[in-house]
Amino acid sequence: MPLDLVVFAFWAMLPAYVPNNVAVLAGGGAPIDGGRTMGGRRLLGDGKTWRGTAVGTLAGVALAQALNFLGPVVVRLTGVSVPAFPLPAALGLALGAMLGDIAASFIKRRTGRERGAAFPVVDQLDFVAGALACAALADLGWFLDTFSLAVLGVVVVLTPVLHVATNGIAYLLGLKEEPY
Repeated sequence: MPLDLVVFAFWAMLPAYVPNNVAVLAGGGAPIDGGRTMGGRRLLGDGKTWRGTAVGTLAGVALAQALNFLGPVVVRLTGVSVPAFPLPAALGLALGAMLGDIAASFIKRRTGRERGAAFPVVDQLDFVAGALACAALADLGWFLDTFSLAVLGVVVVLTPVLHVATNGIAYLLGLKEEPY
């Protein structure tokens, strides 16, 4: 896998990689589900809050705008072409990442998993599916220009590795109660 392709894929996904991590740091406050239940189980749980979702989304959009500023410098220094992020695409990636994680939380509760319980594959790719779907809805032309099959393949391979590594670091720093 050529390094340029990995750098491109990583860059393209950064606005989706950051929101859930920021949401952990900025979380707290009112849960999205308001404590409601379905079948005796919470819809989402206390970990999915309005504040975390809003701050995470804003962080992803802000990062995309910072990447737009840094993109020409990266291209000049490395020769690696990286995508720019139109505002609709940036919002789609960031909000989509949050919505993908929220959807996975809903599925976890329906399958009897508690908050923080491992759900292999879903835990690593839920936010990617949400980010890609929302980015495609928000700016289809940008999405098709950015996410070739090769880039999507790198994202699917790279993301679980990054997810496990960042969760392990957050656990070691005491920011998460579980290392996955």
